[in-house]
Amino acid sequence: MSALSPTDPHPSTEGPSGQAGEPVRFDVDLTRPDPIPESAIVRATALMRTGRLFRYGEFTDVDDDAAQLEVRFAELLDRRYAVGVSSGGGALFLALRACGVRPGDRVLLNGYTLAPVPGAIDHAAAQPVLVEITEDLTIDLEDLRRKAESSGARTLVLSHMRGHVADMDAVVRLCDELGIDLIEDCAHTLGARWSGRHTGTFGRAACFSAQTFKHLNSGEGGLVVTDDDEVAARTILHSGSYMLYAQHRARPPLEAFEPLRGQVANYSMRMTALAAALILPQLDLLPDRVERMNRSYRRLEALLQGVPHVRLVQRPEQEDYVGSSFQFSLTGLTREQISSVMQTVERYGLPLKWYGEPLMRGFTSRPAQWEYLGADQAVPRTDALLARLCDLRVPPSMEPADCVLAVEIIRFAIQQATRTG
Repeated sequence: MSALSPTDPHPSTEGPSGQAGEPVRFDVDLTRPDPIPESAIVRATALMRTGRLFRYGEFTDVDDDAAQLEVRFAELLDRRYAVGVSSGGGALFLALRACGVRPGDRVLLNGYTLAPVPGAIDHAAAQPVLVEITEDLTIDLEDLRRKAESSGARTLVLSHMRGHVADMDAVVRLCDELGIDLIEDCAHTLGARWSGRHTGTFGRAACFSAQTFKHLNSGEGGLVVTDDDEVAARTILHSGSYMLYAQHRARPPLEAFEPLRGQVANYSMRMTALAAALILPQLDLLPDRVERMNRSYRRLEALLQGVPHVRLVQRPEQEDYVGSSFQFSLTGLTREQISSVMQTVERYGLPLKWYGEPLMRGFTSRPAQWEYLGADQAVPRTDALLARLCDLRVPPSMEPADCVLAVEIIRFAIQQATRTG
């Protein structure tokens, strides 16, 4: 792909005369997931031949793929219960409802997150309360305290956005002090840890995604994990188990469900047996996927180190991250120059995202663009940080040469923007 060696830590775009030499076009699809394992395809095909894609048996108890997945997923994270649902956003909504959030309640969330997170809060008819972030893309604990005290909110949805984990010891201490329920959004951190402890084990509940671009791929799907009997029972009932909750295996005792009979709405947000069949064999592949993504993340980090106008995210020692995407800030550039950088990388085929885009674009948006939240939800420091933040997807399939060429294009684009800016 490139004349540079894949191991060259400092690719150069300088030509022999000192003029910027053009990089070759980036022609790799960074949205390409790993293939579905053959064992999952065989199982899914067998399920389709039976036609039994619904996870419950109406008149006979079934030990289906969804029940098996829930057991294995709970064991993976050292949590007592797991509930498979229809999507990651659905998992957040159900966790909010199961943890007692009611219409009109205020719910805290960090300002750097994906649109489905405030969307899940809105879905629960609650009011999002945005909290500022730090320069290293994690929640600002001082602003969290201020917003909790001023709003009266008693729930925090903490999004480990793009795999960046806050100081979870400090977050838990603050939540305990203020009487705040913590719900973790772990869509980007399956396999990550803080001080040796899995993300998804610090709060009352945690939510994961199995959407195609996540670490497990069923096309669409989600899971809620918890150690709380009532939260687990409510989530199972809310997800749409009817009265068939006994067919769950990673569940609380049956007597936990009886006080809730007739008290919990059915939202029909179950995981299908087919989605679970696709996910189950991927659990064994997760460590290898994480390591391949992290190798590419570390390579990108080394290649971008010291590049003018690039600020890298500083990650704490306690964090064992999963590098499924790579973020950096463009510093010392005007908005017009950053826009020029983005136009150049797009011209060379590199799918780099910019959170400072004037309008929402694809998966990328920022709080100022979520107008339905209201003008009183401004987080100016977060918006200023996101106005210079760039994001590159890092799939398991990314090769060393892909990393080198990506950085070559970024360097070239910055050089072009600063020469003409």
